[in-house]
Amino acid sequence: MRSLGSMAVLLFVGVAALPTGASSVDGRVFDQQSIDALEVKANQAQPREQCFLYAELVHEMTEFTLRQYATGDVDKASAMLRHIQQFTKKIHLSLGEDNKRLKNAEILLRHTAFRLAEMLHASSFEDRPLVEQTLAQVNQAETEAMLQVFRK
Repeated sequence: MRSLGSMAVLLFVGVAALPTGASSVDGRVFDQQSIDALEVKANQAQPREQCFLYAELVHEMTEFTLRQYATGDVDKASAMLRHIQQFTKKIHLSLGEDNKRLKNAEILLRHTAFRLAEMLHASSFEDRPLVEQTLAQVNQAETEAMLQVFRK
């Protein structure tokens, strides 16, 4: 019983440590409208620009998911994690020889993986498999982008 109480306190402290405002390194605040606009832009972009735009989209979605999770909206956060997985697959498909801003995409994916790892440590036992799966896919996309950078 004592360990259950300790676990609850640890979970509360972990969730409280998550940021309440989802923002990027440059201080922009992400919301559903900015994510939707970036999604449209990425889908309509030239193939050589899509990799970076999808990486930027996955990054914004991750920051927004962290905010949803911190405010207790776990269902929406889980739905957003599944959406992130779909765009991570698009990153894999958009990697090519002549990508524009590929190094920037790799850096964004590395930061996104770091933020997902933070979320994993703060997540509940029930939410961990989805967060772990999303983190693994982002890590794979980041590795592929990094290898593509070194091929150039």
